[in-house]
Amino acid sequence: MFRKFAVAGVASILFSTAAMADGHGKDIVDTAVGAGSFNTLVAAVQAAELVDTLKGEGPFTVFAPTDEAFAALPEGTVETLLKPENKDQLVAILTYHVVPGKVMSGDLSDDMTAATVQGGEITIDLDNGVMVNDANVVQADIETSNGVIHVIDKVILPES
Repeated sequence: MFRKFAVAGVASILFSTAAMADGHGKDIVDTAVGAGSFNTLVAAVQAAELVDTLKGEGPFTVFAPTDEAFAALPEGTVETLLKPENKDQLVAILTYHVVPGKVMSGDLSDDMTAATVQGGEITIDLDNGVMVNDANVVQADIETSNGVIHVIDKVILPES
């Protein structure tokens, strides 16, 4: 009898370790770094000193713009935002991409709004695919140990 429980216990440990190895064991920052398509976002998070926050307990939902999304901004925008004197503006933009809690794509409804960490609201549109404000969600539900990432094709900006 004891042996059956011991085998079951070892099996559950092995399976949970394997599940952690597939990405659920990595936090939002480590998942973004590992993806390779969020280099600008990661650099911005570092410049804004938000790494520890996004590695924190959460949970967080991050609408993560790709490197191509940042490249589509007017020339010089990213470089300007990364300057230390523009840290407050950078923090505002980045935290506008974060919603407290873990919001999976199945939790979304058309025309719903969600309060961001920045304090503004984003709007979800499901009429032509999934959109967050005017950005398309190109990949959804990337689960991490402290939340979820939804990849978007545009940097969304809070109202001035």
